Amino acid sequence: MEDHEIIALFFRRSEEAVTAASRKYGAYCRSVVTNILPSREDAEECLNDTWLSAWDSIPPNRPERLGVYLARIARNTALNRRKELTAQKRGGGAVDAVLEELHECIPGGSAVDEALDELVLRDAINTFLRSQSKQKRDIFIRRYWAMEQVSDIARALGLRRGQTATILYRMRRDLKEHLEKEGITL
Repeated sequence: MEDHEIIALFFRRSEEAVTAASRKYGAYCRSVVTNILPSREDAEECLNDTWLSAWDSIPPNRPERLGVYLARIARNTALNRRKELTAQKRGGGAVDAVLEELHECIPGGSAVDEALDELVLRDAINTFLRSQSKQKRDIFIRRYWAMEQVSDIARALGLRRGQTATILYRMRRDLKEHLEKEGITL
């Protein structure tokens, strides 16, 4: 079923919309969530929350790219769940490791002077990524958006693990330089 047909089902408030969205994008959303959460039960709960959030947000939203829209909901839901788990002193270190890698080149803080700084940072990162090859963009997004393991990225792209790790290291270094040139302080 095409995305526009699934979205039309959401707008008609047909329960088939959730079934069709899950059938088409369930595996993708599951991989995003399981890369963030250590527990299968938490991942399943987040997937259920993803479908509920999609149901609640379409309409009024009419996403142009349904897969990306659903993956973003899944990712944000999983990150929020992870934050709850971390606050409860449970949870693994894989996501923390990914975020720590980015910490060396992306500023953080208690609200990052919030919305405006976030928009400037997002635009600067997007500009940087557009200047990279498709393969490098794919590696970066898989690691820092989908939070995939370096070895999984290497395997999926037919690269060696060390080669992939080196690409990521150089991209973080180059991103840091790019952000500094843009006047974004670290």
